[in-house]
Amino acid sequence: MAVNGVRLARLALNTFDAKALARFYVDVLDFERVDAAGRMSLALGGVPLDLIEVDATARAYPADVPGSSPLFQHFAIVVSDMSRAMERLAASKDWTPISVGGPQRLPADTGHVNAFKFRDPDGHPLELLAFADTRGDDAASPFVRIDHTAISVVDVERSIAFYAGLGLVVVGRSFNVGPEQQRLDDVVDARVDVVALAADAGAKPHVELLGYRGPHRREEVHSTDSAETFDSANSVDTDGRDDDIAATRMIFTTPSSDPSSRLVLRDPDGHRLEVGPRG
Repeated sequence: MAVNGVRLARLALNTFDAKALARFYVDVLDFERVDAAGRMSLALGGVPLDLIEVDATARAYPADVPGSSPLFQHFAIVVSDMSRAMERLAASKDWTPISVGGPQRLPADTGHVNAFKFRDPDGHPLELLAFADTRGDDAASPFVRIDHTAISVVDVERSIAFYAGLGLVVVGRSFNVGPEQQRLDDVVDARVDVVALAADAGAKPHVELLGYRGPHRREEVHSTDSAETFDSANSVDTDGRDDDIAATRMIFTTPSSDPSSRLVLRDPDGHRLEVGPRG
């Protein structure tokens, strides 16, 4: 059953040190600190990012997880000037590249964007996106807003059906292939179905499904975890506990005012999400 008026409202990252990670996002990526009861919260372009501190028993984000794995989840930041954004990154040593050979200009039939993927100090994957029509004041920050969160999935159509149950629809679709995509992802022979999902075509941020074809399609990692899954009969056992650094959460809101309507779910590939009332 679709949820009326649902929207992706914020993202939440686990971290061993919320203050240290906040410094990276504020000092390097120009996020702003925002008031939030009981949690460290930042924002860029009006989209909140919560930093949830976990203790030393949590597991670090694996350094060798490929972009084709369902464990891999990143969020994308729109920049007005890729050169200036890369200069800001270069001034910091607290990140590691994913993309090979710097930013990649993708072909026109897959968006013609300039993109670069990297990891923050805790290992969370991030992406910078420069669209041809995004411009900024030379005196302003090159970092504009959070555009989407991207999740790698095993079965694109199954994931579309799951998120349709939350009220999201397909608002864009492409098939990305070629040397630029391989260098962007650092994945050999990357052939990716990219599907944008949102409540409507203009909704930002949105969810992006990444379905890798070929030998990457069945890359799955297994778990002894018993965390709740939306459909356990058809789900992938995704490695990870809720306090792992890799346990990124998508937080959706609805117009409902009933606090009992809050849901905590995992999608068919193990990605974590919450759905609850606004406010």
